Amino acid sequence: MADTPILLRERQYHQLKAVLARLRMDSAARVVFLVDKDGQEIASQGEIGTLDTTSLASLAAGNVAATGGMAQLIGEKEFPTLSHEGERESIHISVIGRLLLIVVFDERSSLGLVKLRSKQVSQQLSALIDEIAQADFGDEDSPFAEITDADIDSLFK
Repeated sequence: MADTPILLRERQYHQLKAVLARLRMDSAARVVFLVDKDGQEIASQGEIGTLDTTSLASLAAGNVAATGGMAQLIGEKEFPTLSHEGERESIHISVIGRLLLIVVFDERSSLGLVKLRSKQVSQQLSALIDEIAQADFGDEDSPFAEITDADIDSLFK
């Protein structure tokens, strides 16, 4: 399952966005992202502005992978949370199964508040992602349902 892509329907996407919006408000964060461990952004909520979200998602995934290697060296499976505090902006990353919850916050919030609210939301996000992964995408729901092997073969002739 870990290698299969996450397929979201519109309703599920909006559910994820609503959870992220609530986390953003409750933690007084600037922006909240949900990213997979490959660095692909799934959803975001907040003041993105000029922030390069693609780079942030990729770098966060790389950061988690690197610290995961360090964790294994000392006998841990992984570090479930990572925090980086700057002068004006800070980042908190929570590992939720195959996903990363990234919260960017400034002096309007605190690391303690962000950790508390992120932990509370992590269980809700985990349940939503499990529901999405277990959803039965029947052939009639697939965007490829009407494509046959003959159609694919004809592309290469």
